[in-house]
Amino acid sequence: MDTKKHIAILGSTGSIGTQALEVISAHADLFEVETLTAYNNADLLIQQAYKFVPNQVVIVNEERYEYVKEALANYPIKVYTGFKSLLEVVSMPSVDVVLAAMVGYAGLAPTVAAIKAGKTIALANKETLVVAGELITRLALQHKVNIYPVDSEHSAIFQCLAGEMHNPVEKIILTASGGPFRGWSRERLKNVTPGDALKHPNWCMGNKITIDSATLMNKGFEAIEAKWLFNLEPSQIEVLVHPQSIIHSMVQFSDGSIKAQLGVPDMRLPIQYALSYPYRLESNFPRLNFSECTQFTFEKPDTSVFRNLAFAFHAMERGGNIPCALNAANEVVVHAFLCEQIGFLEMSDIIEKTLTKASYCECNSLEDYEETDRWARNYASSLI
Repeated sequence: MDTKKHIAILGSTGSIGTQALEVISAHADLFEVETLTAYNNADLLIQQAYKFVPNQVVIVNEERYEYVKEALANYPIKVYTGFKSLLEVVSMPSVDVVLAAMVGYAGLAPTVAAIKAGKTIALANKETLVVAGELITRLALQHKVNIYPVDSEHSAIFQCLAGEMHNPVEKIILTASGGPFRGWSRERLKNVTPGDALKHPNWCMGNKITIDSATLMNKGFEAIEAKWLFNLEPSQIEVLVHPQSIIHSMVQFSDGSIKAQLGVPDMRLPIQYALSYPYRLESNFPRLNFSECTQFTFEKPDTSVFRNLAFAFHAMERGGNIPCALNAANEVVVHAFLCEQIGFLEMSDIIEKTLTKASYCECNSLEDYEETDRWARNYASSLI
């Protein structure tokens, strides 16, 4: 890498954002923090700004603006607030790479703005492609923008495909840990609490994605994301439960050969690869010790219990605005579950009813997706 890359991190106070800052700190000669953004966590945003002294920060929650502005008054840092500020800072000429690490649907519009501004995208916000995969891929081609995956599974596939541009892919195999309730029956799941669901066996993630992992919706979203990232048909995407979370995903080629990417569960590795591609940088991340890996096991996911995975494949096959409705309903029910307003199994019930009620339409603009998102949120909320 000849010159420093100037990075804008959307969602710097979340799990991906904080780990990305660790990567950047370890390679300060190659990366520089240009922009930091957070929705509400003003205190951590301020501490990050003290350490990295970016050109600008955005605190989306306008009620926290004066607090952040005052705390950074003696620093050469511009402070902005409001959602529209996100669209502006990602478009600034000083930004080279936008790490899209915001949670949920909120990450879509800033990512669209960054693509239109010609920025390289390191994508950790899978909902962007789940909701609007067709729009995003079209814009990326139009503006000649590269999108590098940050999810460990998609990073694994991306790495397996290196040097295989002209070789047909038969299928990809997305691995799933199975979450904290692997092997449980529906009867046993009736009374699980948010605290139970947040105890992921292998990964340390934010609350929303951890619940999605427990319901297997996260793996469904990853399947939809993979369709758009790698130009696949739904029939070319298989999900296998791999409890050890060592094989992060696999690619099977037309000759039957399978390539896999392995490593310990550590999100810093795919984050670093997305930021440094096509180079591999040295790291002090933990290494995989095969002498300690006593077994690799695989099993099919039980979609009769974890129905969200089946819903995701159904939405992917229907296409249009249906994945957008799926995501909106899921965000509503996950929030309700975390607030103990509904039970674990009720999340799937409400998502199913929302998808059944949703009217199909082809989405040609961001406004089309916004309309579907509003409808699905309102309908799912009415069922709680």
